[in-house]
Amino acid sequence: MTAEKLPDWVFPPPGGFTADDLDRIPDLPPHTELIDGSLVFASPQKSFHTLAMFLLEKGLRMHAPDGLRVRREMTIVLDRENRPEPDLTVLHERAVPAGGHAETSYRAEDVVLAVEVVSPESASRDRARKPQLYAHAGIPHFWLVERMDGGRPVVHTYELDRLGHAYALTGIHHDRLKLSAPFTIDIDLTEIDRM
Repeated sequence: MTAEKLPDWVFPPPGGFTADDLDRIPDLPPHTELIDGSLVFASPQKSFHTLAMFLLEKGLRMHAPDGLRVRREMTIVLDRENRPEPDLTVLHERAVPAGGHAETSYRAEDVVLAVEVVSPESASRDRARKPQLYAHAGIPHFWLVERMDGGRPVVHTYELDRLGHAYALTGIHHDRLKLSAPFTIDIDLTEIDRM
């Protein structure tokens, strides 16, 4: 019996991986993130995760004003050691090159809103580490989406505090997500029952 050779990327370089490495490492699994210099791999998603992302993406696209764009599962370069992949991102149009769709990531300064739908295997990253990283990078708005009993989403909305180092809770939304910031939004969260 012969042992299979592990790919070189299994072994981190001295000092850990960098944000640029995600574009250079061949054959990485889809949705690989970089958190604190370490590669993080995503598990297959449950139906709730997919439906919640679809519902919020549809609502964000419908309500986003001119000058903003919505992206799903694209990485954000926060710094040299962190390139997470929010489930949804709202960013300034200036971040999207005219006529091109070849980008693999966006810069933190172009992001208006990062959204994480909590998965059981990534709950601690989604609830604790990623919000810290997004706040430290200066992303003004963050949403954390949880699955409640009965299968509906509840959306916790946050805004960067005046000092720009942490998020302050601005609301917990159960059946309807109705906000005036980062722009006017009205999403019927019960629609997930009909999907």
